[in-house]
Parts: sequence; C-alpha cells; structure tokens
Amino acid sequence: MRMHFLGTGAGVPGKERNVSSFALRQINKHGDIWLFDCGEATQHQILHTTIKPRRVKKIFVTHLHGDHIFGLPGFLGSRSFQGGTEPLTVYGPEGIKDYITTSLKLSRTYLKYELEIIEVNDGEIFDEEDFILSVKKLEHVIPSYGYRVQEKDRPGRLNAEKLQQLGIHPGPAYKKLKNGETIEWEGQLINGNDFIEAPIKGKVIAVAGDTRKCEAAVELAREADILIHEATFGSENAEMAYDYYHSTAVQAAEVAVVAGVKKLWLTHISARYADGKEQELLNQAREIMPSSYLAHDLLEEDI
Repeated sequence: MRMHFLGTGAGVPGKERNVSSFALRQINKHGDIWLFDCGEATQHQILHTTIKPRRVKKIFVTHLHGDHIFGLPGFLGSRSFQGGTEPLTVYGPEGIKDYITTSLKLSRTYLKYELEIIEVNDGEIFDEEDFILSVKKLEHVIPSYGYRVQEKDRPGRLNAEKLQQLGIHPGPAYKKLKNGETIEWEGQLINGNDFIEAPIKGKVIAVAGDTRKCEAAVELAREADILIHEATFGSENAEMAYDYYHSTAVQAAEVAVVAGVKKLWLTHISARYADGKEQELLNQAREIMPSSYLAHDLLEEDI
C-alpha cells in the first residue's frame, strides 16, 4: 500500500501546492485506488503520476468546501471518457449527492459506469472487504468528516522452516496446512494451526478533513500508523486558526501525540508559507512530535 499526495495546499491553488487531494494506492490485491477529496485540477495532478483513473474505485469527500470538491465532476467525467467502466462509490457529507448529480446533469456528462453516492454520518462504520472504514465528524465551520482506514489483520505466515525439519517440503500439503487443516505424515497427524505464526496486524491510516484541534480527531487517529492532518497555520497564527476552524502544525502534533500515532503528515498548508517558509511549520510540529513530516504535491511513499 502506498500513499500519494496530489494536492497539499489550502483554499486556492498555488504555484507550489494545488488544493486538497490524497490517494491510497494498491489498497488491495486488485490494485485499487481510494481517493480522499478531489480539489480543483486533481485530474491535472494525476497526469504527472502513474495513477489510472479507472483504478480509482472509491472517493471519500471530507467536506463540501470548494478546495476539496471542485475537481470532482471533471474527474468523474474523465474517468468515463478514458474507458473506466467499473463501478465507483463516492462517500461524503449530506449534500454531496446533490452537488454531483446537478453538476453532471447540467453539463450533460454521461457516465459509462455505475456511480453510487453515499452520504455519511458521524460514527458510521463500513466493512470494505479487506478494510474497516470508520467516519468521525470533526470541528469545522461546515460539517467535516475524517476517515479511518483500518486494514483487517492478515493470516500469519506458515513456518516452512519447522515443517522442513520434519521432512515436509513445499507442495500441496503446505496449502492444506496454511488453511489450518490436519494432514497425515509418516504416521503422524500434523495440525496446520501448530505451524501458523501470529496474525499480521493491519495498518491504520487516519485522514482528517479541515478541523480545529478536537477530541474527535484524537479518537479518529487512535494508535494509527499514519495520521494525515491539516496544518493550515503556524503557532504564531493560532488565534486565526481557531477563528477559521483550522489547526496549527503544533495542534496537529498534539493530536498525534495524545492519539499514539506513529507518523504524522502535515498537509493543507496556507499559501502564506510558500517559498520555504513551510519548514517552520515542520519545525514547530517536531518539537511536539518528532516523527512529523511535511507533505508536498506528488509525494509518494510506501506505508
């Protein structure tokens, strides 16, 4: 699984940062992609990557401010025009269905794939095959949601070394033992469960929408491997952050520490921190949370 930042700026597009969009790539064995927010020109950003729009199977919208949704109708239309035929589901706050259907209707954009739109509520949980998706309402000027993506634990590895010590070599028996079955070997009953190691714990990625520092963000990110949190302002603008229902880099770091997060990625950076000034945001965060990192457009990294 890989994370790919497509836009990391706040409010309006800038020369250094486009507006919000983030992708989780290779989310499953099918190579699907999940997209979080789709600000203006997200599909332009995708042109600079190896992302194929037809691979995007789910889109999660945090809230309905333009810098998070203005790229959505264009992306949906282009996905169809470029040969995407597999179903796509969009999740988002109340109103996302009206926004999408009206945009497509008025522009006479016809999709060649099935589009499902789900309007989410605080506390909802969705079972998505290999993942559990949780929704948490955060604290913003309009309804804004964070999404917690929790990978289900995977079966433990079959201990081939122990089996080979018994003289059992790779072959059909391994498949049965991996499934926890019992086989007979040289007069002995061999139980596969005795040779399967502990389950592999799934990764947890928390993606916060625009928000003030709040308890809901802590709950969203509890023990997460990765927290992607807005850091619109520096601590010198803490009052402004509060007034505009945003967070500072320090506040994002405080959320990460209380939640027990392993890595914090700062995004949604105000244009006032262009030309290298964003390094100060990272410095402020690292005083609280040493494993803090500053996202930038087109950054791609394994999880």
